[in-house]
Amino acid sequence: MPSEKTTNRTFLLLLIAVSAGFGVILWPFIGAIFWALALAILFHPLNKRLLQRMPSKPNLATLVTLALCLLGVILPLVLIATSVVSETVIIYNRMSTGQLDFGTYFQQISAAMPAWLNDLLQRINLASTQEIQSKLSSVAAEAGKLIAGKAVELGQNTLGFVVSFGIMLYLLFFLLRDGTRLAQRVRNAIPMEREHKQALADKFATVIRATVKGNLVVACAQGALGGLIFWILDIQGAVLWGVLMAFLSLLPAVGASLIWGPVSIYFMATGSVTQGLVLATYGVVVIGLVDNILRPILVGKDTKLPDYIVLITTLGGMSIFGLTGFVIGPAIAALFIACWEIFSPQQPDE
Repeated sequence: MPSEKTTNRTFLLLLIAVSAGFGVILWPFIGAIFWALALAILFHPLNKRLLQRMPSKPNLATLVTLALCLLGVILPLVLIATSVVSETVIIYNRMSTGQLDFGTYFQQISAAMPAWLNDLLQRINLASTQEIQSKLSSVAAEAGKLIAGKAVELGQNTLGFVVSFGIMLYLLFFLLRDGTRLAQRVRNAIPMEREHKQALADKFATVIRATVKGNLVVACAQGALGGLIFWILDIQGAVLWGVLMAFLSLLPAVGASLIWGPVSIYFMATGSVTQGLVLATYGVVVIGLVDNILRPILVGKDTKLPDYIVLITTLGGMSIFGLTGFVIGPAIAALFIACWEIFSPQQPDE
């Protein structure tokens, strides 16, 4: 008869093997699973309140929560994505026909620069204006090809997107309805002190809720405000630029200024000083103020992560996991800090 120690080791190896195999099976849909989990955490308080009003109808309460999630979050994002694709196709067609030439834009900026600045660029061997113009045109052409390729890829992957979207909604329903029991079973299975498990679970839920809710609110606000000023200034592709500003606003400190900054410089360099000043002032005062006010309230206060940690982990997460990484990166960072605080608690005199 095998000893108890051998039996435990064998069972542990079997548990690790089947868990790894289960993870491999689920990996193709990891994005759908993660967003179902994130939305379940985000909408759990709403589902809990609905369940208190209809305690004998958990399925109906969950369906109402799911419907509100669709109407309030998912459908608006789908409509915005449709508009972005439409404007992207228009911009790509203009680039292909030569109507939109970034090299020409740089030439206009170069012509407006003072002679001493052009001489300085030549003196430091940065490059000639012709070289820079040629490189910008080449980069724009490559970007256009990349955009077109992504558009074709998106069309080819429509079925995969629909399947992942269906899995996310299906899983979201059960996570909303049975999430509390499932979370309790997971906590019971983890061999740690009860208070440590509770602290880590609370930290994970707080970070997910704060990151998704906070970053999305800031991104939507900055993207909407940026798209509005672009539309007022009659800049083509206002929706596309607004969405790009929303995506870039996920990065603390720099964010949307990577879009409106160069455009305002171009306006001022080419003689449209009023438009450039309006855009720069609006970007600093209005768009920047949203980031400075809302982000600390919605994100920093709950996660208690320094801005530099949020920036680095957001970039690292997005480089590994894609768009989903803007949530996964800070979440891993928060759990990392929480685990080390449990392992090495701060002393009272520190």
